[in-house]
Amino acid sequence: MLTEKIALPDSGRAASSGRRLPARLLRGAVRLRRLGTVGLVLYALALGAGLGLATANWATRGRYPFGGVTLNAWTAWPKIGARDADPYVRAIHARTGEVPLALGEGLLLTALTDDSGRRLDPSCRYRIAGATPPSRAWTLTVERRGRARADAATDAAKTEGSKTDGAGDAGAPRTGFTSTEVLRDRDGRFAVTLGPVVQPGNWLPMPAGEGSIRLVLRLYDTPVAASTGVLEREGVPSITREDCP
Repeated sequence: MLTEKIALPDSGRAASSGRRLPARLLRGAVRLRRLGTVGLVLYALALGAGLGLATANWATRGRYPFGGVTLNAWTAWPKIGARDADPYVRAIHARTGEVPLALGEGLLLTALTDDSGRRLDPSCRYRIAGATPPSRAWTLTVERRGRARADAATDAAKTEGSKTDGAGDAGAPRTGFTSTEVLRDRDGRFAVTLGPVVQPGNWLPMPAGEGSIRLVLRLYDTPVAASTGVLEREGVPSITREDCP
């Protein structure tokens, strides 16, 4: 008896392979999903670290973010040397190496603008006049971010010039005045001129470098250090822009 072999149709094989195809796709999708999850986690960690470092750098660049008391163009910082100083102030001191005045030692005031609220321009001339709050001594200095690099380059140029010409510069430019050396009028008031061009009297040259200009007034052994509420707006020196090119 002849027996005929009946071949399975191709559709059966296709159906069989079709049943295995979704499983392969499913495994591939799971792998891609795992890789995508790991990538998202790594991206989130990198983004968080980048934002954290950027904000920490901005908050500790030398400008106190909190705790200031505004007096015209000046801002008083009564608690930067206290035991309960906020972490940002401590981080700024650790980064800059500045030793703050303790609560019983004195008071720090800074100014980034004039009395009209305009930022201090290195090309302009300013008049800082009036009187200071009562204190045993005080200092008025001008600072500029990036000045250290400019001073290093200037010192290198002076050294090179002294080697070639045989003569150096007379000295570094003045960066501030103290209460014992500033010239005063009959009423005991003073007037300091801040500008890039030499001026008669109490002239304070604009510092070289890059970045914003900052005036710093330090009061030593002053009764207002314990309570800035007794400070009056008229009791701090005025900052007036006189001329700009």
